[in-house]
Amino acid sequence: MNQPDAKNDILRRIEQDTGVSNLAVILADQLEPANLHSLLLEVYRIRSERRSPAAVLADYESSRFVRPAVAGPRLLLEWDRIAFSSLPTGFVPLELSPVCPFGTCSTVATVSQDKSLVTVRNLEVLSDLTNVLALECASRRRVLLKTNPKSSEFVRLAASHRMVRPQFSPDPRMLPHFRLFGACSAGRDTGDRRFEIQSLDEHLGIYIRALITFLGGSASLRVSITDLIFDPSLDWLAEVMSRLGEQFPGVDFRFDSKRTTGRGYYRDLCFKIHEISGEQPIELADGGSVDWTQKLLSNAKERLFISGVGSERVCGLRIEER
Repeated sequence: MNQPDAKNDILRRIEQDTGVSNLAVILADQLEPANLHSLLLEVYRIRSERRSPAAVLADYESSRFVRPAVAGPRLLLEWDRIAFSSLPTGFVPLELSPVCPFGTCSTVATVSQDKSLVTVRNLEVLSDLTNVLALECASRRRVLLKTNPKSSEFVRLAASHRMVRPQFSPDPRMLPHFRLFGACSAGRDTGDRRFEIQSLDEHLGIYIRALITFLGGSASLRVSITDLIFDPSLDWLAEVMSRLGEQFPGVDFRFDSKRTTGRGYYRDLCFKIHEISGEQPIELADGGSVDWTQKLLSNAKERLFISGVGSERVCGLRIEER
């Protein structure tokens, strides 16, 4: 039985037990958000009064949502320090809230709402920090556009944060929470894909510098760049590859015209970074251009480039040391 069928079966059983048909639709459509919020708060207040300390401990020991991370805090802090110090001039580091507006990922990106942990206060726990950075980028770009409707000034933000994604994994070692370091660059289309090219250079530079510094001489990195719209043999992309190759001579740069993941999510240009010293490549970072600020600001000239690196995957390459 697939997940949608299982969810429908649960809803049908609840409707039968309560004697109320279309209960989910009634709660979603006929109750104002504030009233639904009050109702759910009262439900959980009543249920919490019936909880025993033993039940809380049992849930702590059984729930995969609350298990501590495998990577230790010292190693994660060291990685964060190196990653933040690798940001070029113009990037602003942020400490994000643990929660964000309900629908942050599902209404802008092509991501199911089921991949976010929703709260009863019309919020959700962060499941992707780049979506939240995009909101902040859009907010700052809107201020710039009020002063100058054709402003091409960049907004560059970065953050490190623990994500929660509740989708089921058959691997018991895969926790639903993990740490990401990510960056967003927002600006305006000025022609000839100048925004995308500059952002690609900057974002790749951040991760390559940080990974080489953190992993040291053991780092063996492969960067794969995909142009989702144009022929990958175009001169501008070859120039980007050549420039990056000169800057980072120990890194394997290549075109990946066969990439299928990310199509429909990224707008036109995307990349991946793998560590390739072992038997199987380990994906560490992913990024590309998206249309989120175009949607958020209702402006087709807006541009956004996002990226992120799995902090615990990076730390896992050194986990034996600590």
